Amino acid sequence: MNRFLPLLAGVAISASVFAADHAPTTQGDPAKGQQIVSAVCVACHNADGNSTIATNPKLAGQHPEYLIKQMKNFKSDGGKPAERISPVMNAMVAAYSEDQMRDIAAFLSTQERKGEVAKNPETIDFGRKLFRAGDQSKGLPACAACHGPSGAGIPAQYPRIAGQFAEYTEAQIRGFRAGERTNDSNKMMRLVTIKMTDAEIKAVSDYVAGLR
Repeated sequence: MNRFLPLLAGVAISASVFAADHAPTTQGDPAKGQQIVSAVCVACHNADGNSTIATNPKLAGQHPEYLIKQMKNFKSDGGKPAERISPVMNAMVAAYSEDQMRDIAAFLSTQERKGEVAKNPETIDFGRKLFRAGDQSKGLPACAACHGPSGAGIPAQYPRIAGQFAEYTEAQIRGFRAGERTNDSNKMMRLVTIKMTDAEIKAVSDYVAGLR
């Protein structure tokens, strides 16, 4: 029996339950969202969500459910600290209502992502293998099991990661592994990334950048 099947089944069940219970309402007004993005978000993510700075993620074409969740996680609630810490984003999102978050997500999700390219030919095959098959020897599941074979993700469950800056993806994986980023449902990313070496993180991040 494939030793990954119980793990992947558990991940799928957890994700389905989370999506059913916690998926936010995503109906927003793209026109209103564009006004906010053009006035505020443009400074870091560009007017269409295609950031040109590797430390700032590309938001164009991202699932609206994921965008809304991240914005809500950046915002403190009822005096409690935000689930996701970023001095810049915590300050930016503080003034937004949930309606405005939905508007922003509605606009950005309709924009076409301008993808990146894999830059390290020496690790392409290694990154592809990890992304598609993981590493059975240490119980590391394939990234594609949750994010899809093309990195497109699954709406309301897993984000689109294809075409993202390799530097940003690497930073987020490292953050999950170190426990510095903790807003993953049921600790799924933390449980996966703790099994990854620095070389594996770098290779898969570079590979993902070139996915379409």
